[in-house]
Amino acid sequence: MIPIAAFRGRPVAVVGLARSGLAAAKALQAGGAEVAAWDDAPARREQAAAMGIPVREPMLTGAAAVVLSPGIPLTHPVPHAVVTQAQAASVPVIGDVELLFREKLGAVIVGITGTNGKSTTTALIGHVLKAAGRPVQVGGNIGAAVLDLDPVGRGGIYVIELSSFQIDLTPSLNCDVSILLNITPDHLDRHGDMEGYVAVKERIFAGSGTAVIGVDDDWGRRIHADLLRAGNRQVIPVSVERPLDRGITVIGPSFTVTRDGRPEPAIDLARAPALIGTHNHQNAAAAVAACFALGLDAAAIQKGLETFPGLAHRLERIATQGGVAYFNDSKATNADATAKALAAFDAIHWIAGGRPKAGGIEPLAAFFPRIRHAWLIGEAAEEFAGTLRGRAPCTIAGTLERAVAGARAAAKPGEVVLLSPACASYDQFADFEARGEAFRALVQGGAA
Repeated sequence: MIPIAAFRGRPVAVVGLARSGLAAAKALQAGGAEVAAWDDAPARREQAAAMGIPVREPMLTGAAAVVLSPGIPLTHPVPHAVVTQAQAASVPVIGDVELLFREKLGAVIVGITGTNGKSTTTALIGHVLKAAGRPVQVGGNIGAAVLDLDPVGRGGIYVIELSSFQIDLTPSLNCDVSILLNITPDHLDRHGDMEGYVAVKERIFAGSGTAVIGVDDDWGRRIHADLLRAGNRQVIPVSVERPLDRGITVIGPSFTVTRDGRPEPAIDLARAPALIGTHNHQNAAAAVAACFALGLDAAAIQKGLETFPGLAHRLERIATQGGVAYFNDSKATNADATAKALAAFDAIHWIAGGRPKAGGIEPLAAFFPRIRHAWLIGEAAEEFAGTLRGRAPCTIAGTLERAVAGARAAAKPGEVVLLSPACASYDQFADFEARGEAFRALVQGGAA
């Protein structure tokens, strides 16, 4: 835990007592603040009280701050009542990440955001740094809440995944290395519209540290141009689509790193088995840029890339049986995420379905020729079968168990069985993790 002394002796309201809220309340208590914690859910209030956290409805008069859970609406679609009350009382509304920045620990902070790839890039940077012997802690929107991390000491490194909700609650954001991977439409209900969403994402570059920016989408290119015009920091563009005169390019598994017009030693992603697919190449390019900025050399970075195990449920290779590779991509809950998985392979037994998202799988039509057979599950099965009819062979399996059994019986050596549902999991599973773990158990247990 990182004690927060910035509010010592002052009243602070903590609203929202899930993972980050509990961590914030404990850290503020440890630093001497007068904490009043609240959650609209009785079970969470009971859990906090059992941990010794004072629980009562927040009285905002005289409060130094409201620490708000990132899951609670700040502006859209309607601000939570406590936000409106805090604004009326001129009490700042902040998040747990803001507490970390206010504490001024003397650590180096790497912040990562983007619509897709944040978690893999965050974990990858942390892994490469640890493999190189650097003192590092990894958390934020992935794993542990930032205030549950261990102190790293002056010069140590915090690698933090930041969602747009967290950035919105961090006015003092000032990372030493800031990464924006990509921007596609997401969370528009929470940010009003696309411009609002982009404006929050762009705030990752507040401050003067090194900026790493993906330039393969229109928004990234615009932000990159803005950063260059400002001219007050090192800016490293990354691309997996076209060679860059300056920055980092990955075409296939080969890196081209160019700084000041001079190529750097090559890094080979073909020796990094957990980083399959163009989307992971973008993640790796951003991680390499960050690690160069933090003083690592190419050899140390290559070693870390090669030993990175990958993240569960994100194009995770879980087995190879009879020459058939099985991949768990349960985190792919929409067509955009599944497109990245389908693009990584040529001969696919695709397990898809669940609770469908708007637009279905029609946006994936360019990948249908790669599909040897689709095995469809859940509420979306009939809809997806209609989309695939005459374009790719498919079977309505209904359940994940029948889908795995069918794919196992039909797949040939050299082909892959890919769970990449393009759907939410809630029709049959508690969450995407439960769906992915069920797939793992079926594959590794040899269930049919």
